[in-house]
Amino acid sequence: MSFAENPSEFPVNIDAEKCIADKGCTVCIDVCPLDVLWINPETGKAHMRYDECWYCLPCELDCPTKAVSVSIPYLLR
Repeated sequence: MSFAENPSEFPVNIDAEKCIADKGCTVCIDVCPLDVLWINPETGKAHMRYDECWYCLPCELDCPTKAVSVSIPYLLR
């Protein structure tokens, strides 16, 4: 399991301004087959816990506010 020192190193990025996890939304967490997303207790927003993403995209496609974006590496496209 690889932990990123800087959240920008994660393939799944969550726009904190759009994220409504602090209001009870857990869609991205619920649809992730790897359980890599979690609610940051300090901010109440969704965040990628560790980098084990399969780039399967349900978190991005199902987010009701479009706060989630997945950066697929060029060689996997």
